[in-house]
Amino acid sequence: MMMAAEMRSPTLLERLPAVRGRYTENAALDRITWFKVGGPAEVMFRPADEEDLIQFMTEKPADVPLTVIGVGSNSLIRDGGIPGVVVRLGRGLAGITVDGTEITAGASALDVNVAITARAAGLAGLEFLSGIPGTLGGALRMNAGAFDAEMKDVTLSARALDDSGRVHDLSPAELGFSYRHCDVAEDWIFLSARLGGTPGDTAEIARRMARIRAQRETSQPVRTATGGSTFANPPGRKAWRLIDQAGCRGLNRGGAMVSEKHCNFLINTGNATAADLEGLGEEVRRRVFEHSGVALEWEIRRLGVSVGGPLRDSGRTSS
Repeated sequence: MMMAAEMRSPTLLERLPAVRGRYTENAALDRITWFKVGGPAEVMFRPADEEDLIQFMTEKPADVPLTVIGVGSNSLIRDGGIPGVVVRLGRGLAGITVDGTEITAGASALDVNVAITARAAGLAGLEFLSGIPGTLGGALRMNAGAFDAEMKDVTLSARALDDSGRVHDLSPAELGFSYRHCDVAEDWIFLSARLGGTPGDTAEIARRMARIRAQRETSQPVRTATGGSTFANPPGRKAWRLIDQAGCRGLNRGGAMVSEKHCNFLINTGNATAADLEGLGEEVRRRVFEHSGVALEWEIRRLGVSVGGPLRDSGRTSS
């Protein structure tokens, strides 16, 4: 008779390829996302660098689910956590270099650091990135924008990794940017991008960035546990205004609340669950539709499974 140990199925960790980075089982995700909620990752992988990530993607079992997270600024991790492997992009893909009027930045470079680098190099046109929380990879994935500019305005090309470990160089046409969207397959991982600026006065660039920072702090709940802008603006409309007109400012469920300061932000008042936040968001959508006939679309990526089982509309890649 076979011993029990011999009959045991291999764990997910035991099935994964050898890497130079780090694996962590049952890794807490509520500590790294801005909402501060959600269950754990079955396994978290932090690649040492781009080559380490490519090797992992080339050798990992095809049936293992994969989710990519940057700093979790626009992520809502459900309370049941994320099955499979969560790839946490970090310092190994955060490099930023300048060549003339071009900046090349890794996918895990913070958007604000890209803007700061551009300022130091006297390159204008990238100031808007200082007002976008998160990383460049997430900004590419959702064609992030703010303050009258978006990624499609500055992206010259991008590099992405497909699910078999092949690297692709993508032109703006292949990226297919549209409002808060790109056409790149959801199971591809952005590695880096080339961004274009224009020569400008460093002092004026700094003043524009300061105005962006002041405007954010005045109009948004930047010092609370939030996930940024919750819903995309419908064509020709402002999501916050529709939410306000539907009477949702200050609406709450459990520990979740619609911000009084900017009602397109959901906030964790201290003891919210992911279910509180997602349920509140769905209630906002219901009330807005009843009031105006507009169906708001989530801008925040909702990832993983609920405690009771999977929910719809899970995303894959986030900032």
